[in-house]
Amino acid sequence: MSAKTAPKQPAKAVPLTTNKAARPKGHASGRPPKQVVIKTDEATLSISSKNYSSWSLRGWLMAKMAGLNFREERVNVESADARAELLLLAPSILVPCLSHRGVRVWDTLAIGEYLNEVAPKAGLLPSDLVQRAHCRSICGEMHSGFSAMRASLPMNIRARFTSFKVWSKAQADIDRIVEIWTDCLSKYGGPFLFGRSLTLADAMFAPVASRFTTYAVLLPPACARYRDSMMELPLMQEWIADALEEPEELDELDMTF
Repeated sequence: MSAKTAPKQPAKAVPLTTNKAARPKGHASGRPPKQVVIKTDEATLSISSKNYSSWSLRGWLMAKMAGLNFREERVNVESADARAELLLLAPSILVPCLSHRGVRVWDTLAIGEYLNEVAPKAGLLPSDLVQRAHCRSICGEMHSGFSAMRASLPMNIRARFTSFKVWSKAQADIDRIVEIWTDCLSKYGGPFLFGRSLTLADAMFAPVASRFTTYAVLLPPACARYRDSMMELPLMQEWIADALEEPEELDELDMTF
């Protein structure tokens, strides 16, 4: 906001409630996602807030999609590193961080690539070379881009902003995401970005689906269906249920100007 612009009244967040008994029991396409269970008790995934941390959600989804049997280790949101990550002040090597068989992997893309190596049958990356390159490209773009949208529309699963002003720079990011989603859904047939199976790309864009829901972002019909398919996934419903029960609140992310 420039110095000449009058302050905008804060948008009011409407708390989200869900009925756990109403969670979808199957895959959004009618088929359960492939589960290739890695039989080991040596895995730990460090995450922070399930309500606010988009990077924690990405790493958690990747581990679940890989079939990894892991224990969650929560990093206190009041710790300096976790708070900096949630408020977009600095990246954190603490969350998400995967420890598995003596290997420690941080950074979400590195975690995804590692899981693809240890669980190749899980299909985290498409089997086709061209599709695999496309998947890696949009994952990388999500990983390094869209800073205006991240700052303007922080993840907040519990909230619903009914009248939210999206500024021009954030809208440009949203327009590019719509372009990516539309291209993938058209090219590979949906319901997910690379067809009928979840990939790393879906995990990377899952927090965006959550943001679009929280801030009531208008989307073309195909993109709205993809957003809804992601939000209705049993894995997403599990994460959302935990987020709704978290006691932590960050005032900076619960009142958006």
